[in-house]
Parts: sequence; structure tokens; C-alpha cells
Amino acid sequence: MTPPDKQTEAEAPDGRQAGAAGSQAVTEAALFEAFGGVRGLVETTVPGLVFIAMYTVTQDIHLPAITALAISAVMVVFRLFRKDTVKHAFSGIFGVGFGVLFAMMTGNAKDFYLPGMLYTLGLALAYLVTSMAGVPLLGLVLGPVFKENLSWRKRNPGRKKAYTKASYAWGLILLGKCAVLFPLYFWGDTTQFGWVTVILKIPPFLLAVYLTWIFLAKAPPPINVIAEMEAEEEAAKAASS
Repeated sequence: MTPPDKQTEAEAPDGRQAGAAGSQAVTEAALFEAFGGVRGLVETTVPGLVFIAMYTVTQDIHLPAITALAISAVMVVFRLFRKDTVKHAFSGIFGVGFGVLFAMMTGNAKDFYLPGMLYTLGLALAYLVTSMAGVPLLGLVLGPVFKENLSWRKRNPGRKKAYTKASYAWGLILLGKCAVLFPLYFWGDTTQFGWVTVILKIPPFLLAVYLTWIFLAKAPPPINVIAEMEAEEEAAKAASS
């Protein structure tokens, strides 16, 4: 029979591995929930893809713009019908709607993508500025998803460090994307610009999400402040009864 001390030593790594695997699984699930997963990518990519594909063939703004807007609307209706979370679909239709408005007003097909570009630039700056200020945007976004709220700011420094690294990664990746798109917007061919915009929709996003997963999977687990509050309420009820 294995001595108790040696058995504990042998089993400890397995326990740590199981805990790490569980933490990584929770992190992965939370990231999918926060960023919309595969369906969220489809809802934000397909309308722009349809627009540039139709514009390449017709060289006309109106029909491609209306079609892209209709596709976004159908996606929202589909989510509502299935009673799914609609925040990503709504953000998609608002982005497409502003793009259609800009393109129709100016008569320039490139302006279909201008609101999204400006949003990307603003988001990149927000990630970088909040990281430098010590309140990384990603922590504000993901804190409620992990049920830790803002506990990472003072109670979990390792997690704050991970959120800061991830926010810097998002900011730099999005700035790199802007560095490609804005020169093309001003000086590139319309069709070329549209296709590059669509191509750059997914890879930078996946890279940012992957780096976020890496940083958070290695960070300390979140402090579940919701569970703490519930436990305090139960203890207060038990004490008063």
C-alpha cells in the first residue's frame, strides 16, 4: 500500500490539473458568452460580406445596402424567435444601419464601413487608456460575467494584472487593424477596401480572444462576490431566526 504522504503527493498534481482545467473551461465559456461566440461573429461579418460582394458585381450602393440591412434585421428576428440574447445582433444591426445611412448620404460605398472603423478606433483607445489608468476595460466587461464584479481591483491583484495585459492586447490589435484600414479608406480602391475590411473582421478578433483566454486561464480564479453576498444573506437570516 502506498504511504499516505506519498499518496497525497501523487494525487496533488492531478487535483491541481483538474482545478486548472475547470478554471480554463469556465474562462472559455465566459468569453464565448461575453463576445457572442460563433453566431456573434456571423452576425457581425455576414452583412458586410454581402454588401461588398453585391457592390463588386453591381457597382451600386442602394441594393447592397438594403440587402445587408435586411439580413441584419432577419438575424435579430431569429434571435427574438428563439428567445436568445440579442445584444450582439442588435449591435450588428445598429452598425449596419449607421453604415447604410452614411453610404446613402455621401454616395460613397466606403462609408458603409466608416462607422465600424470609427468605433474600432474608439474602442482601441478605450482599452489602452483604461489600462493605463489602472481600470482595464476588459475587467469592467468580464467582471459581471465571472460574477466577480469589481473585486479584482483590490482583492485579486493577479487577476487585475491579467485583465490589464488582455486589455493592452485588445487595444494594440485593434490599433493595428485601424492602421491598415484607414489608409485604404482614403487612398485605396473601393472594392479592395471592402474586401480587406471583411477579411480583417475575424482574425484580429480571434487573436484578441485567444490572448485573453491565455492571460485569464493563468490568472487566479475569480472571487464570486455574488455567492459571498448570498452566503451573508443566509447567515443573517439564520442569525435572526
